[in-house]
Amino acid sequence: MVVNGRPLKRMKRRVTADLCDFLTFPSGFEPPRGPFRTNIKAFLMEHALVPPPSSLFPHLMTWQISFRVGDLKEGLDSAPAVVCLDIVEEDVAKSRSVYCDQCRVVGWSGHPVCCKRYHFIIKADGSSIGGYHKPCTCCGDILHISELRCKTCNHVTTTDDVEDWIYHQLEDTTHLLHGVVHANGYGHLLRVNGREGGSKILSGCHIMDFWDRLCKTLGVRKVSVMDVSKKYGLEYRLLHAITKGRPWYGDWGYEFGAGSFALTVDAYKSAVETLSSIPLSIFLSQGRKPRTRLQDVISFYQSLSDHELVNTRDLFCYLISLIQNAHKSPPSVEDSTCKKRRSCTEIIPSWSKTDVERVEEAMLRVLRAVSGSTWVSWRTLRGAVCKVAPPELLDLCLKELGGKPAADGMVVGTRCNPDSGAFEYRLEPGNPPPSNGVNIGIGSSIITCPSEENLMQDLRFLYECLLHPRTMVSYGTEATRDLAIGSAEKLLDCKQFVKEYMAEKVSSATSPPVICLSCDVEIIDQTEENAPNHPPELIILPPNATVSDLKLEASRAFQEVYLMFKKFHAEELLGYSGVDDSTQVKLLLGSTEFVRLRGRCLGKNGLCKFRMERGIERWTVDCSCGAKDDDGERMLACDVCGVWQHTRCSGIPDSESVPAKFVCHRCRVSSQVTNSSG
Repeated sequence: MVVNGRPLKRMKRRVTADLCDFLTFPSGFEPPRGPFRTNIKAFLMEHALVPPPSSLFPHLMTWQISFRVGDLKEGLDSAPAVVCLDIVEEDVAKSRSVYCDQCRVVGWSGHPVCCKRYHFIIKADGSSIGGYHKPCTCCGDILHISELRCKTCNHVTTTDDVEDWIYHQLEDTTHLLHGVVHANGYGHLLRVNGREGGSKILSGCHIMDFWDRLCKTLGVRKVSVMDVSKKYGLEYRLLHAITKGRPWYGDWGYEFGAGSFALTVDAYKSAVETLSSIPLSIFLSQGRKPRTRLQDVISFYQSLSDHELVNTRDLFCYLISLIQNAHKSPPSVEDSTCKKRRSCTEIIPSWSKTDVERVEEAMLRVLRAVSGSTWVSWRTLRGAVCKVAPPELLDLCLKELGGKPAADGMVVGTRCNPDSGAFEYRLEPGNPPPSNGVNIGIGSSIITCPSEENLMQDLRFLYECLLHPRTMVSYGTEATRDLAIGSAEKLLDCKQFVKEYMAEKVSSATSPPVICLSCDVEIIDQTEENAPNHPPELIILPPNATVSDLKLEASRAFQEVYLMFKKFHAEELLGYSGVDDSTQVKLLLGSTEFVRLRGRCLGKNGLCKFRMERGIERWTVDCSCGAKDDDGERMLACDVCGVWQHTRCSGIPDSESVPAKFVCHRCRVSSQVTNSSG
């Protein structure tokens, strides 16, 4: 998304052979050469196309890097695909959105507003490279972004219209990648759209690998992500937590950052363990009640699996592995069956050959009695012979029934019903499958694997029955089910995850050697009430630097990063009062890696609206759940005391709009709500 005034001339000279490889760039990780504020400038100068001197909007400067993606594109004779990374440098003071909503809800609302925000964007497949063109708002014809008059309909586009279009590009939800990093090195991963999100070339893993390498190279300090991802049409943060014990982003080191409704990391881990360790036996033990579809589905996959499925984690891990294998391997004669040729006596030696033959003969009698080509479901066939043998032996024989020979040249055929997903049997003409010369005593059979579509149906069905709190089936004791529902709600409420890159280090092998200090500052006459919570900045000094150099470099660093420090000047090195400014830092500090300076902000700039990312409004959060800060969930303000609280905790359903009545837990007064957010 390029927003500069004229096309970049260098673009024409770029050929695919000269492009960097998206799958490896940047390769060979080296320790960052400095803090993010300096690394990003060096990175743009080294790798990106230089923007032209004239720009329509100097507060939205854009660079571009093109990459080839060779091996992922189908067809050996095809030219490698090209992916473009647009890097937009946003001047926050002139931006339409000064404050950062992501900082506010992840716990960084006390940070001062940074001078710059850097957007890293890969646009969706099929869009024009770099976004040099936009549609005419009148006739829809494509215009270069610098053209304000349409050649087709003569419609004149104002600079405000163009700026609206540019900001719309920043908010577009179809981007394959959109990450934003503040000048202080704190950032947010806003968007990752792989193949399920519309990408024709890149998977979500390819994009995340690239983003992670980029953050390491640039010296990013922390990155947050709000996990609202969906896969298979389901809430993936819940499904992935059950199967892997962490969110999908956890594969790249993202960990619990902040939970809604005052949830803690311990609560998150406990919820994962509780919901994933529920034994499947609870759902199968229903006494003499008629068998349900849930029991049939669980029993079917337990029988299909080579290993024992004990709890919900085992079940969902196995089902997802089947889906992934089915997606990787298109159906064929060989792949349409699960190669399971084990006998019943091989699995459970306690069953005799007579027991197995008696159950199989009973099942064959039922199938012979069915007229024509009618399919008989797993549940129906099992119910018809339920008095012949124990449930364990019935399930085992049903698993082995496919391909069994019957009288008159018939064999047992199996399938998954394309509509219901139920496993079904019938007698068909044919020969029993060969045993590959292996004599296993009773004979062997082949279990037909469900199709990918049937597997998806079963996954959604099991997800709704076993995981989702609103549709979870009743089972066990009321306390057990309530604990499971509460755990599922906690996992859905934990959306904020953070990765800390520990980038504030510079290689000790730097040549020439340098002095690296983590520097914090405080403003003279600043009160506790209006003090921002800014993280320290990394200061790099030459080996012979003096205290005067330290003050100058620290002032320059904070001036460059934060708007409220634009006129900040460091005056005193705390803890070393009376030390002359000409004293060398290495002699004074020795091995000390952290220093604190005090100074003042000249003029009124330090007291302006840029003091905190939370904005200038004074608001208080105090909810009955324990939340003391905005977490992005829907809230309301009490008209009596003005304190913000969650609508859910106040008994107001999310579907209900304000105004509404509730009793404030602080002032105990019934209040008419007229103000809400989130």
